[in-house]
Amino acid sequence: MDLIIKNSRTLFLCIFILCIVLLGYGLYLEHVEGLEPCPLCVFQRIAFIAIALLAFVATIHNPQKLWHTIYSVLMAISALIGGAIAARQVWLQHLPPDKVPECGPGLDYMLEAFPLGQALKMILSGSGECAEVQWSFLGFSIAEWSLVWFILFFIASLFAIIYFRKE
Repeated sequence: MDLIIKNSRTLFLCIFILCIVLLGYGLYLEHVEGLEPCPLCVFQRIAFIAIALLAFVATIHNPQKLWHTIYSVLMAISALIGGAIAARQVWLQHLPPDKVPECGPGLDYMLEAFPLGQALKMILSGSGECAEVQWSFLGFSIAEWSLVWFILFFIASLFAIIYFRKE
């Protein structure tokens, strides 16, 4: 089997570029199209940023064996966390209208007014604004597309651990 991606450095670079494109499109939707990100969307962006930074450092470092595994595992963990947040939002978006939670305070207010642990619990439980679908492409919402990308980044991280571990 001849792979298009010949080494882990190329894989990490592809992951980095994809994350930057996804983040850029999210910023376009926010600042040009006027879609305000909900708190769960903001946390998904943080997970994409973590994956991008890890992939960028791994690309520059071009690690061998141990560090290669460390970068890949950290990217897999970031993808799992981001995927869990996206899955929570997808679940909220598919609730019947009468089961959708009330809209809560804004992210800035929660982080300023409540202790960090309580604010995180409130954010991750989601609110009515997180259940609102403001944009879709091919029938998938932003949260659903994010979930797909987090799954792909998780698989790519596992692929990097298994296939390129002997570099």
